[in-house]
Order: sequence, then C-alpha cells, then structure tokens
Amino acid sequence: MTTSTPVPVVENKIEDLDGFEMFYREAGPKDAPVVLLLHGFPTSSHMFRNLIPYLADRFRVIAPDLPGYGQSAAPDHAEFDYTFDNAADMVQKLLTRLGITRYAVNVFDYGAPTAWRLALADPDAITALIVQNGNAYDEGLDNEFWAPIKRYWADQSAENRNALRGLLTIETTRFQYTDGMANLSRISPDNWITDQALMDRPGNDEIQLDYFLDYGTNPGLYPAVQEWLRTKQPATLIVWGANDVIFPEAGAHPYKRDLTDLEFHVFDSGHFLLEDRADEVFPIIHDFLERKIS
Repeated sequence: MTTSTPVPVVENKIEDLDGFEMFYREAGPKDAPVVLLLHGFPTSSHMFRNLIPYLADRFRVIAPDLPGYGQSAAPDHAEFDYTFDNAADMVQKLLTRLGITRYAVNVFDYGAPTAWRLALADPDAITALIVQNGNAYDEGLDNEFWAPIKRYWADQSAENRNALRGLLTIETTRFQYTDGMANLSRISPDNWITDQALMDRPGNDEIQLDYFLDYGTNPGLYPAVQEWLRTKQPATLIVWGANDVIFPEAGAHPYKRDLTDLEFHVFDSGHFLLEDRADEVFPIIHDFLERKIS
C-alpha cells in the first residue's frame, strides 16, 4: 500500500474591504508562517498560480490582486485613486481582516513599492524578503524603457500621457513574458492573453496610466526603504532575471550595500522569471523560507 502526498488546495476568495472588493488566492495551513506574494504590472496573482501550491505544504500563502488588476475591483479612475499608497492600504486592510500581523513577502515589479509602504508603516511586520526584479534603488531605472515614463512624471501633459499607451498593447504584454527568456517553450501564451483581456476592459487603460504616473513617487521613498533595510536587516533572498529590460540586473546589486543576511541569485531569464525558471527558483524560495521563518 502506498502513501499519497497531500495536494495543497488553493482557494479563490473575495474580501469586502469597506466597499472595495479585493480578490486573493490562499493556500496552506492556517496556523503556518505567512508568505505574502505581491504581483506587478501587467498581471495579477495569476503569476503565482504555480508557486502558491508549491509553498503551501509548509506556509500559509496569501496572494492578492492589487486594485485595478485581476479579479479585484477596478472602479473608474475618477472615483478611485490608483496610487501605490492606496494599493498598500488595501493590502494592509486585507491582512488586518485576516488577522495577519507578521509575514514574509515576495516583492516583484509593482509589488515592491507596495511592500515598501507596508514596511515603512509597520517596520516590524515583515519577517523575511524575497526580491524578484523589484527596485529599492535608483540603479536600474535609468534605461530606455523608463525614459517616456519619466517625461510624464516631469510634465503631466496629455501628449506625454498618451505616449505611454503603447505600453498597454498585446505586443508589449507579450514582450514582457518572452523577451530575454532562455526557455520560451515553457511560457504559456495564456499569460499575456489573460493579462491583456483584463487590461482591455473599458477604462482600465486610464487606471494603468495613473499607476505609471504615481510610480514617480517611489524613488523619493528609496532612502527611507534603504534605512529600513539597514536597521531591520530582514533575511533576504534575491532571485532576479538578468535579461529584464524593465528592471535590469543593475537594480539587484545595490541590496548588497545594506543587507548582511542576503542570498543572491541571478538567472539567465527575463522579467517573469517564475515562468521559465520555476524548476530552479521554486526550490530556492522554499528552502530559504524553511530556514528563515519556519
């Protein structure tokens, strides 16, 4: 008689946060250490669909969709401020509703500035960091990709706003999943088809353009984030796709200046590292969490 290994079950939930409906995925034992997974542009918690059950054998995994993304509410941008302050506020409300006060966090892309706001609001909440192509330093934001976005930060004209609409097309979405990837056959087209369908909802283009504008508030927070890193010294794992043109490898190395308990891995991969390097990255993340927060 063979003994089967339990298969973690992922639950898909919606929490009403004072009138705002936030979607999140949850898996793992309720009394286990919590791991919060924060997605980036242009995706949702869907990007963690394979990582969630992989971690759920030992950890309680929570992966929300940020406002305007995935299955979370996406009210008109005239009725809701699409800022990283608000995104962090909604994530904090969710954590509070779930009774979670301490957690490890995986930061990626937009998930990084969301997590930094959580850390600055409650410096002791975060038990460990997993940083996947998420910036906390000016290095890595000086490439060609950011040039038109920075022009919009400096001059919020309709012309500069409209110049960014090309970043919301299926061609750009596909590019983010495929550029710089060593193993294209591992990347499901469902990724960019799903993301684009959600971005193409009426009014969602304005939501994304508002987030592009508000990203300009993040570099001003970097000194405070770096001071938090130096002071609190969270155990940190870097897993970074070296070929990412949005958040290039240059943004990974500055973490070495401020952190002592740091494990550093760079891969021959692109923006969505988890898509083509899951067999290498998932075990590294699981092992790190087992050693640091179990």
